[in-house]
Amino acid sequence: MSKATTPSSEQPRGFLSRLLHDVRANTMIVMTAALIPLIGMVGGGLDISRMYILKTRLQHACDAGALAGRRAMGGGTWSYSNYYPRTQANLFFDANFDEGSFASHDLKREFTENAGKVSGKVSAEIPMTLMRVFGLKTDNIAVECDAEMRLPNTDVMFVLDTTGSMADAQPGDTVNKMSALKTAVKCFYEIVARLDTNANCTTGTPGGGTGGQVQIRFGFVPYATNVNVGYLLKPEWFADSWDYQTRAPVDVPGEWKPDRQEERSRQPISQTGVPQNMCNNQTAAAYGYNSQTGYTSVDAENRYYEKTEVNVTSWNSANGGTCSGNRITTRYYEKLEKTYQQWKYAKLPVTVSLLKSGSTWNRDFKWKVNNNFTDKTIRWDGCVEERETTRDTNYDPIPSGAKDLDIDSIPVPGDRSTQWGMVLPDLIFTRAQTSGGGGNIGNWTMAEQITSTNYNNTSVYSCPVEARKMQEWPVASAFTSYVDQLNPSGNTYHDIGLIWGARLLSPTGLFRDENEFTPKGAEIERHLIFMTDGDACTENYNYTSYGVEWFDRRRTNQNTVPTDGCTTNTPTLTQQVNKRTEGLCTAIKNKNITLWVIAFGNLAATTEKRLSDCATPGRYFKATSSAALQQTFKNIADQISMLRLTN
Repeated sequence: MSKATTPSSEQPRGFLSRLLHDVRANTMIVMTAALIPLIGMVGGGLDISRMYILKTRLQHACDAGALAGRRAMGGGTWSYSNYYPRTQANLFFDANFDEGSFASHDLKREFTENAGKVSGKVSAEIPMTLMRVFGLKTDNIAVECDAEMRLPNTDVMFVLDTTGSMADAQPGDTVNKMSALKTAVKCFYEIVARLDTNANCTTGTPGGGTGGQVQIRFGFVPYATNVNVGYLLKPEWFADSWDYQTRAPVDVPGEWKPDRQEERSRQPISQTGVPQNMCNNQTAAAYGYNSQTGYTSVDAENRYYEKTEVNVTSWNSANGGTCSGNRITTRYYEKLEKTYQQWKYAKLPVTVSLLKSGSTWNRDFKWKVNNNFTDKTIRWDGCVEERETTRDTNYDPIPSGAKDLDIDSIPVPGDRSTQWGMVLPDLIFTRAQTSGGGGNIGNWTMAEQITSTNYNNTSVYSCPVEARKMQEWPVASAFTSYVDQLNPSGNTYHDIGLIWGARLLSPTGLFRDENEFTPKGAEIERHLIFMTDGDACTENYNYTSYGVEWFDRRRTNQNTVPTDGCTTNTPTLTQQVNKRTEGLCTAIKNKNITLWVIAFGNLAATTEKRLSDCATPGRYFKATSSAALQQTFKNIADQISMLRLTN
């Protein structure tokens, strides 16, 4: 007998129902559901990483291109030499980015320039990988960059050889060395200050200036036999009296002559019992009514005496005859008229304080040195005589007694060893052993002379264009005008140029208040550019910052006749100048000043060695043509300048 089955209360389950209650199946459905966002996360991370790396590579390449373009541009223009800077920017970009990297395509790059700033815009398309699942097939990556030439706060002092040899031309040049120097300095200014001068520079025409972000200043010390710095200095830094190889009149007894008179008193008088024929000035004088005092001295050249006299005015018959008049006392002045018949020629003091006018200067004064023993106008153009020095054989380090080579010390009022004097050629008279107007150096004598001969000044003198302290030159025409004044003249004394270049640049010396920091208190980088076309060239007959060398002998006791003239193998004045120059080069570098040295021309090996040793390591240059000199100044300007990314 079969058993009947009773339907259960649970109905047969469907597929989804069974799947829902099946633990093993749950794992599959969860994984399937999570797969889609997981693909998005992994794919997005992978593609974003590729995009980030591509953008970084593009940015680096863009930066390299902008820097290269700005460096190639220098101080010139973007378009010079058929847009050479743009070509360099593109080449440097290409060298730093391989087209097609990370499957990128449609690469676009563009470099432009505005107001000295080089800007770049770069973009590329990058294909997506897993992100294509979401319909994103490619993405565009774009970057921008720019670079501009920026200087730190910078002082540049030009110490420039403006001696007579600069009037010559280098072999193969069509302009003389002085013209080449002027162009090179102006082009340097164009690069650093980004302002256009009248020079034809190979770097093109700049513009826009440097803005107000930094302080850029330039100073000048043109030098030859002397330097012209006097009117930049304070009057109290100069002595009141200075000794010169000059002359003074020798006094001889003179003659006292009436000068003037003045009435001192007047008293009325009356006398009775005087006959009419006795009432007159003569009778009054005969009876002792007149008197005269002795002489009273005012000074060596002026004296006076007083005389009392009766001046009869009337007579009448009353009282047996009455005679009336005035008793007058008069002072009579006399002046001693000297007769100058001879001169004393020697090293004599002169009161140069006559050039001082409080805190400012007079340009001239009077001194009795004219041939007819009268006053002569003594003019001062600004060149200075140096303070106390020594005759040492080694100036590295600088001896304490050589105050003339001390960069920073400020003169002490009243201490002549620390003060300067004025170079005054109008006072100089070169005395000779025999008459003849002073003659040449072979006829000079150290001995003092008293003679009626009128010697002349036969020493040789040259004073360059006035130096300039550190200052901003915001107007290119002013800079141009100053440089155009430079002219070649005189012999070569490197030491006097370097010491004053250092003094005007130093942050711890004469002009500390102006040079130590910017007005906002910021630090300043300092550069001294020393350019010369040769070795020291001295002559004993030069009137220099140390007097007339043959007579004064402050640096050496050399008395060679004739002089060693511009030679370098005589152990005399030329070698002293070279030794002093070596000591100054070291002292300048020790003041954290970068010393750039340029030798202009093919110089002797010993001279080049001396100049190279003078420079800060790696800062010596040689140029043998006007084009090379301009390029040298450009190289220095580019090295002084600092490239900086602005984005």
